[in-house]
Amino acid sequence: MDTEQIRTRLLEERRRLAEIRVSLEEAAADAGTELSSAAQHPADGGSDTFERAKELAILDRTERHVADVDRALERLEAGTYGTCELCGRPIGATRLEARPAARLCLPDQELAEEEGAAARSS
Repeated sequence: MDTEQIRTRLLEERRRLAEIRVSLEEAAADAGTELSSAAQHPADGGSDTFERAKELAILDRTERHVADVDRALERLEAGTYGTCELCGRPIGATRLEARPAARLCLPDQELAEEEGAAARSS
């Protein structure tokens, strides 16, 4: 495992996510500068609300991805990168290639997603 190559990929991902965050924050600032909704059709207001909620959800997801990348960089420095945080087994090169900031091996990730889905449906 080439540590410098991994670090470069993670830093590139962090930079990409930062660009997304900036564009979303700029869009939010632009949306907040609208002068009046007096002449606006009620359906337009609903569309605006939907778009704002969507942007906030994307921003939240982006922030979580940035945190994942930061944790991956910390694990790289600590020498624990590529090890599942739950079971301690190797995450696997294919998974790390697809998702360099992965914290869990595939079986533990699937289990976490199943538990999350069950909790949301309860």
